[in-house]
Amino acid sequence: MSILPLVFTSGWASGVNAYAVVLLLGVFGATGVSDEVPEALQRPDVLIAAGVLFVCEAVADKIPYVDSAWDSVHTVIRPVAGAVVAALLAGQSGSLPELAAGAVGGSTALVSHLVKAGTRMAVNTSPEPFSNVVVSLAEDLGVGALISLAIFYPAAAAVVAGALLLAGVLLLFFLVSRIRRFRRRRAERRAEKRLAQAVGQRPG
Repeated sequence: MSILPLVFTSGWASGVNAYAVVLLLGVFGATGVSDEVPEALQRPDVLIAAGVLFVCEAVADKIPYVDSAWDSVHTVIRPVAGAVVAALLAGQSGSLPELAAGAVGGSTALVSHLVKAGTRMAVNTSPEPFSNVVVSLAEDLGVGALISLAIFYPAAAAVVAGALLLAGVLLLFFLVSRIRRFRRRRAERRAEKRLAQAVGQRPG
């Protein structure tokens, strides 16, 4: 069960930024920093793809409303990525069944993704765009720091990831009203867009 802390931490991080997790783990493995990283994550094509997608996410994640649209698209991608990374890590170490590791990584990624998506909806109710940039940078730095910590001190990283996950879930309860406000505004924007299109299509 020695790989379980790394599996849990990578699952939490995948729910926030799956591409950063794949890229960081791959780099740590390719450079010989860690023997726990499977070869599948060290392949040059995987690292290049993860790097390109990480840049795309880094840009999209800092633009109000675009970040929430990006999160919606990744509701499936992040948990699946968390499950796959966890299963690969378990297969590499042999200390935890791959199916169990995939379940832990995928479920943890799903919860952390929902926390991230809900928090960003609440942030998007603010009129200024700077809060999006600050929150996005904090998420990117947090993922990088926690994955790095997990490579050297997996148990400590898992404790931090668990605390962040619990804090995020509790935070969502306090942000429910702001999330509802975001959804209401988004519905109003869609209604206005449909109305404008209908008006534009009327014969003159």
